Amino acid sequence: MAYKVMGVTVGRKNSNSEFLLKEALMACEEQGAEITYINLRDYNILDCTGCTYCTKGMSEGKYVGCVLDEKDDKKKIMEVLLAQDAVIYSIPTYDLMPNGKYLVFAQRSLAYETAFLEAIHAIEHKDRIAGLISVGGSTRSWQSMALEGLQATMFTTDMKVIDMLLATRVPGNGQCLLDDELMAKARKLGENIMTAIKTPPEERKWLGDPDMGWCPNCHSNALVLGEPQWDGIYYPVECQVCGAGGTLEKDEKGGWKFVIQEDGLYKDRTTVIGRARHLDEIGETQGGFFANPENLATVRERSKKYIEKKYKGI
Repeated sequence: MAYKVMGVTVGRKNSNSEFLLKEALMACEEQGAEITYINLRDYNILDCTGCTYCTKGMSEGKYVGCVLDEKDDKKKIMEVLLAQDAVIYSIPTYDLMPNGKYLVFAQRSLAYETAFLEAIHAIEHKDRIAGLISVGGSTRSWQSMALEGLQATMFTTDMKVIDMLLATRVPGNGQCLLDDELMAKARKLGENIMTAIKTPPEERKWLGDPDMGWCPNCHSNALVLGEPQWDGIYYPVECQVCGAGGTLEKDEKGGWKFVIQEDGLYKDRTTVIGRARHLDEIGETQGGFFANPENLATVRERSKKYIEKKYKGI
């Protein structure tokens, strides 16, 4: 059976995001992969309404789906996407972070949280990998949250990121085709995807630039000062993306490095176990709210003045 690799983009048609993605996919195809390709611009994807219907069901230990399942194309796409061995995303960034239409698509994925669906035996576990390409017109300065934003959307569908590419300074239509080194990196990303697919899941590892990013766990470039979490766990410094916790220490060259402490991967969002601990939080916080009738009654009473308050619109 051929390995299944899917390409997902939302860039301009016949331009940089598509060309870089197809270069990576062609490398996979040459090694026998069965390719599926979509541009999200061709599909109807509605915004998450924030109704909490899916997470309320999760807090009660049952799968209820999404209230928008029959109203747009999200479910149709997810049924194919979750059956893939690997997915390569190539997403433009216009202002620091991933394109808005992609984020609309990704933020609807909570209803398809694979760790939860596996926990209640709604689906079988599948090891999936991902490669990420972010495309922009400037240097990293104006794409500073692009790859990190993409990484943050991988956890829900259990995608292990094994390589990332930041395509910079390609604002013109198809301008990436003038940069042979950039196109070669896209092809290498595709080759790395196939290497990872052919590796036993327990042995899969990061195959991109070993020095990429601050975090040695997920290779993101984003750290924040820690604060006490809902269950009291505290790390002085945290990776914004994977949640690894540790400290900053001087390296042998006098610079700084992020060192993950002994228990710093307890809530590692790149693992099923780590994400399952977030489901514990949902159960405690949201489940506790809905389980107490007094909470609902108090909110209904206190919300009246805000519901009745009206302002002039545009």
